[in-house]
Amino acid sequence: MRLMVILAATVILGGAAIALAQTMYSDHGQAMDHAAHGQEGHAGSLTLTEPGQGAFAALSEVVRVLEADPDTDWSRVDLAGLRAHLVDMDRLVSDAVVTETDLPNGMSMIATGDAETIATLRRMVPAHAAQLARDDRWTVDAAEVENGVELRVTSDDPGVVARIKGLSFFGLMASQDHHREHHLMMALGEDAHAH
Repeated sequence: MRLMVILAATVILGGAAIALAQTMYSDHGQAMDHAAHGQEGHAGSLTLTEPGQGAFAALSEVVRVLEADPDTDWSRVDLAGLRAHLVDMDRLVSDAVVTETDLPNGMSMIATGDAETIATLRRMVPAHAAQLARDDRWTVDAAEVENGVELRVTSDDPGVVARIKGLSFFGLMASQDHHREHHLMMALGEDAHAH
């Protein structure tokens, strides 16, 4: 008798779990209807800030800013150029192979990769090195080498040397918060490296 009660409870609970899973799945399917999201307009609901993959998110944000500005000169907008730059950013972070050498006063970093990555490095590292050099606490040099680029960052201040070593190549490439301004300038068809 006890075995029958346990079996009956298992069947009932199992059936309830399946029904719940089906209900949750069907609700999820309805929630995935992108057209319906724009029509819902829940007042007071939280707003997401990340519309997906990083490059898509950056493009989406730029489009929103351009559309909100009545003075946007649409004849100069270059979203394809911005997309190419975002692809370069992704390739730099994902595909660059970096050899870092500690120096007494900083670091020497040699970045290389396949042919596309080397081309990316040669576009991005010198441009970003110029941006880094605006900070007078360190000295920044970038130079093409046989299979890539060398980035050398040094300082006479031991605290700054520790910062350089802590940031290393990828941290240095991501530092100096100018990227959003840079991206908007590119989207507007302006010379983003002139600022």
